[in-house]
Amino acid sequence: MACCDEPQLIPVQDAIARMQVAVQAVTDTETVPLPELLDRVTAEPVHAGFNVPGYDNSAMDGYALRAQDAGQVLTLVGQSLAGHHFDGELNAGQCVRITTGATIPAGADAVVMQENTEVDGDSIRVMKAPAAGENIRRAGEDITQGQEVFPSCYRFGPVDIALLASLGLAEASVKRRLKVAVLSTGDELTPPGQPLKDGHIYDSNRYGLIAILQRLNVEVLDLGLIPDQPDQIRAAFERAGAEADAIISSGGVSVGDADYVKDILGELGEIGFWKVAIKPGKPFAFGHLGKAVFFGLPGNPVSSMVTLHQLALPILRTMAGEAPEPPLQLTAKAASGYKKRPGRQDFQRATLRCVDGENQIDSNGAQGSGVLTSFLGANAYAVLEAERGKVETGESVTVIPFDRFIT
Repeated sequence: MACCDEPQLIPVQDAIARMQVAVQAVTDTETVPLPELLDRVTAEPVHAGFNVPGYDNSAMDGYALRAQDAGQVLTLVGQSLAGHHFDGELNAGQCVRITTGATIPAGADAVVMQENTEVDGDSIRVMKAPAAGENIRRAGEDITQGQEVFPSCYRFGPVDIALLASLGLAEASVKRRLKVAVLSTGDELTPPGQPLKDGHIYDSNRYGLIAILQRLNVEVLDLGLIPDQPDQIRAAFERAGAEADAIISSGGVSVGDADYVKDILGELGEIGFWKVAIKPGKPFAFGHLGKAVFFGLPGNPVSSMVTLHQLALPILRTMAGEAPEPPLQLTAKAASGYKKRPGRQDFQRATLRCVDGENQIDSNGAQGSGVLTSFLGANAYAVLEAERGKVETGESVTVIPFDRFIT
C-alpha cells in the first residue's frame, strides 16, 4: 500500500508544511538580563560594538620582538602581562617578556615561544626564529566592530551567552516565551505516586511532554489529567484556548467510543487535519482553539513522544520566533534488519555507531508504540520511507540523530 492509499493520511512533510503556514510567530518582546538568556530567541540582530579581540595580543607565552632581530642575542627590556601592558616601544635588538593574551608592545611584530629560546639573565638567544606576524592574534580577528554576531530569530545556546558577555552586553532583546497548555486524557490513567487499580496505567505522557517543552524554554500551563468526561475536557479546552498560545493534549484522538478530544475540538474550534502517515503516531490532530494552536497527540507513550518531537516541535519553534534548521540527516548501513510495511514513514528508535569509518545503524529492539524502553540507549531514529518495506541487513538507511530535545 502506498503512502496515501489509506484515506485522510497526510505525508509527514506535507503535514509540517501545512502547519507552518497556519501559525504565526509571537511578536511581543522583552529585554532580558544575560544570566536569563539561555534558550531565548532574539527579537533583533545583535551587533558588535567593538573589535574582538580589541588589540593585538600574544597567542602564547614567550618574547615579543622584531622578527628581523631574531638572529642576534636580544636584550630583555621589560614585560607585557595580561592586563598590564609594556609602556614603551621596542628598539633594534630588544625584546619583551610576554604572556598569553597580553598586548603586543609597540615596535614588535612577532612572538617567539619560550621553548625556542635560551635565557641568560637579560640576554635572550632565539633558537628558532619566528616569521613576522607569528603567534600574534590581531585586533578584530574574531569579530569586527559593527559586525552582526547574531541574527534575529536566533535561539541562544551556552556558548552564545559567553560570546554576548565577551561583547560587554549585560542584556538583550528577545521574543516573549510561548505559553503552552498540556493535558492528558483517559479514564485508565493514574497520577504517579497513587495506588494503581486493575486495568489502569500511570500517566507518563504528560511528564515526558513537559520535559521536552522545558528544553524549548516555554511557559507550561499544566492542566493535569482529565477523565474521559466531555464536560471536563470542554472546560479544560476553553481555559487553554483563552490563556495559551498552544495546546498539547495526549490521548483521545483515535476512533474509540470514549475518544472525545477530536469531537470537542471540532465543536469549539477547527480541525486542520487528522491522521498523518507517520509511524508511530498516525492519529495526530492539528487545529485551532480560541487564540491557541492545537496539537492532539496519540495516547500511546512512544507515539506521543515521537509526534511531539517530529511534528509539533518544529511548529512550536516557529511560533516562538525561531528560524530552525531542518534536522541533520545521515546515511548509514543497516546493522540489523527492520520490519516494516509500506504506507507510513517510520521513525524507529536505533543506535548509530561508526564502525571502521562507516556509519552503522542498529535497531533498538521492540518498536511497539507502547514500548518506551525503545528509547533507552538509542541515539537516533532510523527513518524508513513511507513506500519502503522490510529492510535487510546491509541496506542504506536514512538516520536522524537525536537532538537535545529528546536526549
